[in-house]
Amino acid sequence: MLTSSAQEAIGTQTAKSLPKDPAGLLEKLTTESPNEASQGLDTKSALDIARIINHEDAKVAAAVKKAIPEIAQVIDHAARSLRDGGRIIYIGAGSSGRIAALDASECPSSYSTAPGQIQYIMAGGPKALASAVEVNEDSEELGQRDIARRRPSRKDVIIGISASGRTPYVVAATAYARARGAYTAAVTCNHDTPLAAAADIAIVAEVGPEVVSGSTRMKAGSAQKMVLNMITTGTMTRLGYVYENLMVNLHMQNSKLVERGIRILMQACKITREQAVQTIKSAGRSVPVALVMLKAGVDKPEAVRRLAKSDGNVRLAIEDNVLEL
Repeated sequence: MLTSSAQEAIGTQTAKSLPKDPAGLLEKLTTESPNEASQGLDTKSALDIARIINHEDAKVAAAVKKAIPEIAQVIDHAARSLRDGGRIIYIGAGSSGRIAALDASECPSSYSTAPGQIQYIMAGGPKALASAVEVNEDSEELGQRDIARRRPSRKDVIIGISASGRTPYVVAATAYARARGAYTAAVTCNHDTPLAAAADIAIVAEVGPEVVSGSTRMKAGSAQKMVLNMITTGTMTRLGYVYENLMVNLHMQNSKLVERGIRILMQACKITREQAVQTIKSAGRSVPVALVMLKAGVDKPEAVRRLAKSDGNVRLAIEDNVLEL
């Protein structure tokens, strides 16, 4: 409850419209707590500020490491979902939504996924990527409406992302998807949150207080990006779109990606550049087809047949095995 002096300072009408924080839940979150390591930050030199931020950032990977078992479960669910015609759909708001959009948008060029396979939903829509529309994140109704438009089903994996774990938009959307039978995961940086309770599984990377209190685009944002990288990279690898540690299912849309495809063949098959270029041409500019042709010693039609049989899993296509995930 605001004091009378506080109401006078910001205006009575504004005070009435402020969002409520029952029982002071926000101040209890570790992501909102003051950070002793960055006290007096505004009095520090640029070098000291950079050192403090770097010191705190070094804690992120360790926090994510504790959630690896849960991340692995989501990877396996996501791989099965995409193989069965389902989707991965991220839901976020503010910084979390922008991180989700980045991860989803990079998968088509990296792994030739169809645009609809890995999606994102962000509070405020696409315009929120470039400008603040954070007020929408307080609306449960908008969260439910936006996920309902995607018609989530048992085939889908829905991943709600919120550093605090209490964003109404994300919590409501995740709960709606779960009620419709989708497998749901929470990615958050606090324990025992409403988002975790709304999902089937919770990935918690407790990074602690931010250098600038409450600025969860920092350590929390880095943790979320790491988690989403692990989920999509792990999923693509389980689907066989990675051979050894090579990004073989890339889409050669520009000169950089064409060059990368050539180098992948040279490295995987120990061949010359000329041989790689010629094989890619013979394979219809498809690195997976070219790789299967070279590794299995087959022609293009047989390589295409094997890849179709293995649902695009390059290693299984080379070995001509039945797909098992």
